[in-house]
Amino acid sequence: MQLKGIHHLTAITANLRDNYRFYTQVMGMRLVKRSVNQDDVSAYHLFYADAIGTPGTDLTFFDWNMSKERRGTNSIIRTFLRVNGEAALRYWKNRLEEHDISASDITERDGRLTIDFEDPEGQRLSLVDDAGQGDEPKSWDASPVPAEYQIRGLGPIMLSVPNVESTDVILTKFMGIRFVRDYTFPGDGEPKVHVYEMDEGGPHAELHLAVEPEPEPARQGAGGVHHVAFRTPDEKEYNTWANRLNAVGIPNSGKVDRYYFKSLYFREPNGILFEIATDGPGFAVDEDPSTLGESVALPPFLETRREEIVSNLKPIES
Repeated sequence: MQLKGIHHLTAITANLRDNYRFYTQVMGMRLVKRSVNQDDVSAYHLFYADAIGTPGTDLTFFDWNMSKERRGTNSIIRTFLRVNGEAALRYWKNRLEEHDISASDITERDGRLTIDFEDPEGQRLSLVDDAGQGDEPKSWDASPVPAEYQIRGLGPIMLSVPNVESTDVILTKFMGIRFVRDYTFPGDGEPKVHVYEMDEGGPHAELHLAVEPEPEPARQGAGGVHHVAFRTPDEKEYNTWANRLNAVGIPNSGKVDRYYFKSLYFREPNGILFEIATDGPGFAVDEDPSTLGESVALPPFLETRREEIVSNLKPIES
């Protein structure tokens, strides 16, 4: 039983229209599912990904009217997006500048070329050269970004913790994620970053733990991250994970059927929310692949409330 890598990351936006424009028109990602937060149907849940929503390519957002995140530790602090090759990074450096997005120079960090930047709400992002590693995504023909430069999926996810010991136990002893190396992240305090990898490794299957003992705990808000999800390939292994969580006494959500995948939620010792999610059945279970994300999709248990739910949602496109 082995987690296969990052499944998706869910963040928070308080400016839905700008969020939609940025991720589709600037970042060139496809909106593959226009749904609602199943626990708060007043809020959209948008999924940006490759052309078909391949597991591991989904960057998702809850639409919540919240104040800006207060940055701090005990939180997810950076999301890496994978591209292939230095030429792709040069393309993105120019593209971000053309759209008035401040970005770092292309630098080598942890052995990979990287660009750091933020979205308009301060969501901390990096583009990283994955050298073609990971599942091959399906490019989106309607993207404003040429196929060879499109986002290939999620790369490492960086967490901030005040100390590494308790999180290390969960990662290595319970989740089977291996510690492989460490490096120093430039910036305030230059924290030491511990790198953990899943399955066969690679940037699509890494967690980076930045040890930051000084900052106060983060306060969740717009521009911040809600949770990170990890891939389990099928329902058999998903059920085994559910049994394992209960057997070792880790408080958890129990089995949650999200319709597009099945989920388990629990918190690591510093309070960061983790999810284990199945690869399938996927986003085409209730939509034609050619029209993914064009209308509001609801799981069957919410369909009887469609009129009520949709009437309370604001338009995404201006």
